[in-house]
Amino acid sequence: MGRNDLARHCLGRRPTVSSTGELRHTALDALHRVLGATMTDFAGWDMPLRYGSERDEHIAVRTKAGLFDLSHMGEITVTGPQAAALLDFALVGNIGGVKPGRARYTMICRADGGILDDLIVYRLGETEYMVVANASNAQVVLDALTERAAGFDAEVRDDRDAYALLAVQGPESPGILKSLTDADLDSLKYYAGLPGTVAGVPALIARTGYTGEDGFELFVKPEHAVELWQALTKAGEGVGLVPCGLSCRDTLRLEAGMPLYGHELSTSLTPFDAGLGRVVKFEKEGDFVGREALREAAARAEQNPPRVLVGLVAEGRRVPRAGYAVVAGGEVIGEVTSGAPSPTLGKPIAIAYVDPAHAAPGTSGVGVDIRGSHEPYEVVALPFYKRQK
Repeated sequence: MGRNDLARHCLGRRPTVSSTGELRHTALDALHRVLGATMTDFAGWDMPLRYGSERDEHIAVRTKAGLFDLSHMGEITVTGPQAAALLDFALVGNIGGVKPGRARYTMICRADGGILDDLIVYRLGETEYMVVANASNAQVVLDALTERAAGFDAEVRDDRDAYALLAVQGPESPGILKSLTDADLDSLKYYAGLPGTVAGVPALIARTGYTGEDGFELFVKPEHAVELWQALTKAGEGVGLVPCGLSCRDTLRLEAGMPLYGHELSTSLTPFDAGLGRVVKFEKEGDFVGREALREAAARAEQNPPRVLVGLVAEGRRVPRAGYAVVAGGEVIGEVTSGAPSPTLGKPIAIAYVDPAHAAPGTSGVGVDIRGSHEPYEVVALPFYKRQK
């Protein structure tokens, strides 16, 4: 099928939201199928798992560039004179201190300190913010923000159907994007965003990502998604850009030591339990949901450190999976939260919570119980991979 045929086949598809339990589809759904993607149910969305070899897709992002459809992520707009005050109350971070055009990684917690979700918040203007939630938690975050907005002069708006989200990630991504936009990408810092046009398509261009590589996330109207995907594909033809699915996205973030909600983060953990207490800003003015519980969690963590999130590298070839026990001396000392073969290291790797006594890099005698066999693993500091800048 030629490029024009592909465009005719795919244009006009809009994301669908079903109240009957059927899978949602992004604006790029038909294109993924034309490209031969293996599709999977992810948080109620029918998403591409891989297009060919997930290892090849992973290596392309590490060495060249990859193109992702992330339209399942949940965009929530918060506007109004007290938008900043609302977000400072609702979230654990100092959102009012974020300058227009910048973004911040933060979390939304329950009153007991349990993590509801980890988020990226973009400040689009003086009184306008975009909160980006994980697909599996988007409704939970929307409901919590709406409830917490009571008494604030601010509006919380569900904009999940207003955006498609494409990401181009990898060392070749700046060059690919520069060929399609007049936006000043050289001055665009990490965790910043600016409005512009890409291949003639209006977009919010953000220098963010979930792969450990340099890259960009492009928020556009759904009706522009196919046009933009095709333009990026054409611009990347000469430098090795490939379409990438969720499978390699997971191994990329795992190598980069980035947490995934439902694995490293959950309502049973506070940010301090997860080793991410730095995102909690007690110094900000006013109260915020979970403040007292999080103060107690911080004190507990200082006096009696909880299990520590560490990296594990296999000495053999058996792959650990989430939920597998980490053992030492015949005793369970922790639990794997994520595990997979690492294309970059060429060995199986895992992220795990382990007792502090076994958390130091190089600790000997640590293994993972894989179906009754205690496979030896090396304890290492996270991340497993860090790009050369």
